[in-house]
Amino acid sequence: MNKYYVYILTNRTHNVLYIGVTNNIGRRIFEHKEGVIEGFTKKYKVHKLVYVEEYIDIKDAILREKRLKHWMKEWKINLISKANPQWKEVTCV
Repeated sequence: MNKYYVYILTNRTHNVLYIGVTNNIGRRIFEHKEGVIEGFTKKYKVHKLVYVEEYIDIKDAILREKRLKHWMKEWKINLISKANPQWKEVTCV
């Protein structure tokens, strides 16, 4: 059974957020941390995984990612803080 993940990364000072979706959370976080892929997370050093949701259906994961991207920043911060009050780095399997 395939699993899909919607995740939120932040930077060292927690003032930048990035939302993504993947089918391999470990590989994807490694790519972010190592700067393997050019783009937003490499440019702004957004490497700290602070929030993850797991899905069985890719359509559900993509829909959730798109919805979260349209949320106000305050709502995203509240979502992370509720699940991870200290904003500690989440370890992925």
